[in-house]
Amino acid sequence: MIPYGRQTITADDIAAVTAVLRSDFLTQGPAVEAFERKFAERVGARHAVAVNNATAALHLALRVAGVGPGDRVVTSPITFVASANAAAYVGATPDFADIDPVSHTLSPAALAAGWRADTRAVVSVDYAGQAADLPAIAAYARARGAVVIDDACHAVGGSFHSGGRPWSLGGNPWADLTTFSFHPVKTLTTGEGGMLVTDRDDWAALARTLRSHGIVRNTNNFTPASDGCPLLAERGPWFYEMQELGHNYRITDMQCALGLSQLGRLDACLRRRREIVAAYNAAFAGLPWLQTPALRDPADAATTSWHLYTVQIDFAALGKTRTEAMAALRDAGVGSQVLYIPVHLQPWYRRNYGYAQGKCPAAEAFYTRTLSLPLFPAMTDADVDRVVVAVRNLFSPS
Repeated sequence: MIPYGRQTITADDIAAVTAVLRSDFLTQGPAVEAFERKFAERVGARHAVAVNNATAALHLALRVAGVGPGDRVVTSPITFVASANAAAYVGATPDFADIDPVSHTLSPAALAAGWRADTRAVVSVDYAGQAADLPAIAAYARARGAVVIDDACHAVGGSFHSGGRPWSLGGNPWADLTTFSFHPVKTLTTGEGGMLVTDRDDWAALARTLRSHGIVRNTNNFTPASDGCPLLAERGPWFYEMQELGHNYRITDMQCALGLSQLGRLDACLRRRREIVAAYNAAFAGLPWLQTPALRDPADAATTSWHLYTVQIDFAALGKTRTEAMAALRDAGVGSQVLYIPVHLQPWYRRNYGYAQGKCPAAEAFYTRTLSLPLFPAMTDADVDRVVVAVRNLFSPS
């Protein structure tokens, strides 16, 4: 079976993790700082804060930006639930704007049409690895006092073009904070893990404090000894203070060693993903019942990271339901997946916020046609050919 996504682990990856296992630090050690430093350099940001998963990174992004009760956070409905759930975690109202029909990312026009006075943050989503229209989103949101958080969990290593030049996801002037995922099916993995990047020193410092229970050990940050608690007047090398109500969002040195190793060959992995996407696009171009993924800006063909290869299928014209098509692919040894059910239609969101079908018609139409096919760097040309044959064989004229 060829799965829709899978990690690629090499001997160098294993050696990097093994070296940590033989070291003095399994967690909160030098590999974490090294991974943060290299990742920040890679994306072009001042700060990178590594955490145990991307959901934690999204949660911390909203917390450091001061988003909370009484605020509204708008995101895309075509994403994993975490993009919206993070707003609920901080007591804000998660809301949704419809998607652009070409890139399937958050539509700036829909964002503007549904804007509410209490909107405090926008969480864009780089669906399948293609960047959202960050310049347009930021222009509208910032003019109204809202922060822009780019959910680049699908797009590690990706970039986009604006003003005739490429801009890195995580290193551009339009996102105030950017989050990344290192889940095994993503373009770089630490097993589980995530990263928050920002150019703001204060936000990065607060994120580092919050990821470890809100505790600080740097004596420069301690409250004065005359704070009214004589018992704590002696502040020796053991001393620490909990300054904020934080979380245990720490990542281990073992995970960061794997991330560092994978970061070293990220460009090669991205090239292979783009080769597979190009092969699929050429093979499926003539199928009248299948639409291949499109780019909002053709200049991004060489810079999009392509976490997913998502096609749209006219299942009525195909003569099969989606369930039947997935079963036929599975019988041919090809895995597939539906990514995603529109988040606003999930039961919890319908119950708690009254969202209903019809709120985001473009996203809902996309959902009825979407199917993601196998895409990962370890796929051989023979694997790609096998997927192509299986997909083309879905149609059997009567």
